Amino acid sequence: MDEYRTKAGTKASAVAISANIILTILNVIVGVLSGSYALVSEGGHTLSDVITSIIAYAGFKIGQKPADKEHPIGHGRAEAISGLVIVVFLALVAYEIITGALDKVMHPELITVPNLYAALMAVFGIFVNFIISEYIIRVGREIKSPAIVADGKHQKTDIFSSIAVLVGVAVSNIGYPILDPIVGFIIGLLIIKTAYEIAKENIDNIMGKIPSQDLINKIKNIADSTPYAQNAHNIKVDYFGSYATVYLHIEVDGSMTLDESHKIVHTVENNILKEIPEVKSVMVHACPIGLEYNHDQKIDE
Repeated sequence: MDEYRTKAGTKASAVAISANIILTILNVIVGVLSGSYALVSEGGHTLSDVITSIIAYAGFKIGQKPADKEHPIGHGRAEAISGLVIVVFLALVAYEIITGALDKVMHPELITVPNLYAALMAVFGIFVNFIISEYIIRVGREIKSPAIVADGKHQKTDIFSSIAVLVGVAVSNIGYPILDPIVGFIIGLLIIKTAYEIAKENIDNIMGKIPSQDLINKIKNIADSTPYAQNAHNIKVDYFGSYATVYLHIEVDGSMTLDESHKIVHTVENNILKEIPEVKSVMVHACPIGLEYNHDQKIDE
């Protein structure tokens, strides 16, 4: 699984970087030649895609490093951290695009009417960005990589910005050239929206937000189906990038010996590790059946 994850993540990053380098060059060249500020802005956006793909891949590779003495649970949170670095970079790109667009709106004499080539480039951008973003997000979710998913979501904003460029070119050519820099402004806002969504997702990951109920239910079912174990409860999951650690309580017969309950605990742990590949560490606490206990209560010294 880990080998497949490494290969899939590396391939997704390579595809994203290669495609965005091509789109950046084409967007800037066609934007300058056709007189479309919106398309040049989109070139800046795709350039940010190149850099964020590199950042995402760096976080992915660091997150793949095994646990060591200084990082006993591994380096998985590097992926979420790289997602936050992407957010900072997106904010800077959005600022440059928005200020440039506002400058042109305030100085209409700087505006030129984009030609047909700008429209054709926008259509090409829509097609390429749709294919690439869908691929990256699918791979990122499959290998449970926050960094790769964040990169794919960033890529997906290019679809909407390319549509906006296309509409801007069309309207500019029927007598409203002011719309071209306005489209550039909209692209900047789209980038800010994407940055917010990526930031929220990765901060939730770092802060240990409760995962999906489906995962909790799966852990409970595995534990409860283990012979002599029942009523799994107080289940806690903490994500470290693409993998997770699990802590839970189970109930066992209180008349069992320590050796017997110890074996059941380890069986539950091994079953969860085997059935849920993303879980890399499990700790199970055994409680006597029927024990009434407040798990949040602190013991007075």
